[in-house]
Amino acid sequence: MNGNLILISFVALVLGAVIGFFVKNYQIVQETDKKQNKASKILSDAERKSTELVKESQDRAIEIAQAAEKDAHDRRAEITRVEERLQSRSDQLDRRAEKIEDREHAISQRQSALDKKANKIEEKYNNVSQELERVSQMTQAEAKDLLLERVEQEARNDMSRIVREIEAEAQEQGERKARKLIADAIQRVASDHVDEVTSSTVPLPSDDMKGRIIGRNGRNIRAFEKAAGVDVIVDDTPEAITISCFDSVRREVAKQAMKKLVLDGRIHPAHIEKIIEKEQENIEKVIMEAGEQAAYDAGVPGLHADILKTLGRLKFRTSYGQNQLAHAVESAQLASVLASEMGANVEISKAGGLLHDLGKAMDHNVEGTHAQIGAEFAARHGVPPKIVNAIASHHHEVEQETIEAIIVEAADAISGARPGARRESLEQYLKRVRALEDVANSYDGVKSCYALQAGREVRIFVRPKQVDDLAASRLARDISKTIEETMQYPGKIKVTVIRETRTVDYAK
Repeated sequence: MNGNLILISFVALVLGAVIGFFVKNYQIVQETDKKQNKASKILSDAERKSTELVKESQDRAIEIAQAAEKDAHDRRAEITRVEERLQSRSDQLDRRAEKIEDREHAISQRQSALDKKANKIEEKYNNVSQELERVSQMTQAEAKDLLLERVEQEARNDMSRIVREIEAEAQEQGERKARKLIADAIQRVASDHVDEVTSSTVPLPSDDMKGRIIGRNGRNIRAFEKAAGVDVIVDDTPEAITISCFDSVRREVAKQAMKKLVLDGRIHPAHIEKIIEKEQENIEKVIMEAGEQAAYDAGVPGLHADILKTLGRLKFRTSYGQNQLAHAVESAQLASVLASEMGANVEISKAGGLLHDLGKAMDHNVEGTHAQIGAEFAARHGVPPKIVNAIASHHHEVEQETIEAIIVEAADAISGARPGARRESLEQYLKRVRALEDVANSYDGVKSCYALQAGREVRIFVRPKQVDDLAASRLARDISKTIEETMQYPGKIKVTVIRETRTVDYAK
C-alpha cells in the first residue's frame, strides 16, 4: 500500500515536473513571440518614419533648388538691367565728351581772338602811358610813389582823427566814472588832514641855558648825544637849539628828554642818561598806543603786536609833509569805501591800505624799498598772502595779483595826491621839474618843452615835418609811460604834445 502511494507520488511528481516544463516552455514561447511582434512593429515604425523623412528631405531639396533657381533668375535680370543702364550712361558720356570737345574748340578760337585784342589793347595802353609820361614829365614808378604817398597821408590823417576821437571818448567816460567813484569815496571818508611835520627845534627859556646844556668842556652835550644817538646843534638861533637825526623816533626821544632837562634844570651826564632811558620807555608806550589806535580807527583787528608797534612808529615819520600814520589810516578808509563800491573784499582792502607803508618805519635800518621791506615783515608775522601782495605791489615792484591790491594802490594815490595833502621842498620841486623837461627832450622830433603848473603839466612842441598827427599821439603816450616808469610824483602829470603847421605863400 505504501509502495503504491510512493509510486503514485513519484509518478505525480514526474508528471507535474513535465507539465511545469511544458507550461514554462509555452510561456517562454509566448513571451518570445510578443517580443518579436514588438520588434517587428518597431522596425515597421522606423521604416515608415525613415520613408517620411526621406520624402520630406526630397521635398525640401526640391523647394531649395526652385528658390535658388528663381533667385539666380532674378539676379540675371538685375544684371541685365544694370548693364543696360551702364551702356546708356556710357552713351551719354560719349555725347557729352563730343560736346566738350566742340566747346574747347570754340573757346580756343575765342581765346585766339581775345589774344589779338589784348595785344592791341596793350599796344594802345603803352602808347597812352608813354603819352602821359611825356605830358606829366613823370615815370610810372614816380606817379605810383606820389599816389601812394598821398593815399598814405590821407589814411594817416583819418587814423589820427579816429584815434583822437576814440581816446577822447574813452578818456571822457573813464574820467567821469573815476571822478564819481573817487568823489563818493572821499565824501564818505571826509577825513580832516593835518599837515604834521616832526619838529626838531627845542625852545629854551634863555640863552644862558645853552651853556648849561653844553657843560664844562662840552661834557653834557657829548653825554646827551651819545645816550640819545642824535646831533645837538647849538647855533646863534636865539633861545632855541636844534636836534638832528635820521631816525625820527630817536629824534623825538631826544626832543622830549631835552624839554624835561630844561624844565628840571639838573643837567649832568648821569641825570641825562636817566631821563633819556625814561623817555625811551615813554615813547615805546606812545608808539604802541598809536599803532593800536590806528588799527582801531581803520577797523583792522587781530594784528600782531610787533606789527602794531612798527605801525605806531609811522607817527613820527612824514613824507612830503604828510604824517605817514594818518596817511595809512586814511588810505585804509578810502580803500574800504572803494572796495565796497566795487564789490571787492573790504577787509583785505582795509588791511592793505593800513599796512601798505609799513616798511617806511624800517627802511632807514634795513636795505631795500619800503614796499619790499613791509611785505616781508608782514609775511613773517602771519599776515595773509593777499594783503602781503597788496603791500608789495602798491608801487608796481611786483605783479598785482588781486583787485584789492589795485584798490590799495588807488587809495594810496588819492590820499597822497589830493590838494593840501603833501608839500615838497623847493629843491625837490626844481629837481622834478627839471627831470620832466629832460624826459621830454630825450625824444626825437621835440623842438621845445616846458613844465607848467608846478610840474603837473608838460607842454611839448614838436617839429611838424618830423612828427605827424599819429606820431604826436604816440609820442604823448610814450612820454607819459616813461614818466610813470622813471619818476615818483604825487597826483598825475598831464602831457600835452602840440604840433603846429604853418603854411606861407605870397600873392604876386
